[in-house]
Amino acid sequence: MDGPPPPFVASAHRVKLATQAWEVAGAAALRRQVFCVEQGLFDGDDRDAIDAQAIPIVALAELCGMPDAVVGTVRIHQPEPGLWIGSRLAVAEEHRRVGSLGASLIRLAVSTATARGCHCFQAHVQSRNALLFRRLRWTTLEEVELHGRPHHRMQADLSHYPPWPDGAQGFLTLTRRAA
Repeated sequence: MDGPPPPFVASAHRVKLATQAWEVAGAAALRRQVFCVEQGLFDGDDRDAIDAQAIPIVALAELCGMPDAVVGTVRIHQPEPGLWIGSRLAVAEEHRRVGSLGASLIRLAVSTATARGCHCFQAHVQSRNALLFRRLRWTTLEEVELHGRPHHRMQADLSHYPPWPDGAQGFLTLTRRAA
């Protein structure tokens, strides 16, 4: 075998609302890594005023049935009654080839909002990720530029996202390696 072995990727992940301090801190650290270090969209930190009202959601790698590390995150907030917005979707680099983490985070984000009275769920999605969202039954409303990058303002088809009332428990997703 040439080169080092691939990094270890847990076989199971729990996707849930961030309810513990270490989960919230892990989500913030992952966002800094992805949006500040890797993508250079923000200088030093990506936190903004939305974080004060947002609900953070995390994907936790599980080892032997115990949560080990935050490997994915997204945040949701409600700027007006019935309208929910998702933002800052991030997955740790070594977990991006796990075919379902981004989709699982999106699913819990929209389904959590639906359980809380959402009538419209939108997000600004980097253009390179728009195909994933289209596959998950989102439609592009317009194309815009944010932070110097092309984005799609997209809206979820809520009929595809039944309410998920227990976001604190979340759900378990098993690793499926993408090709």
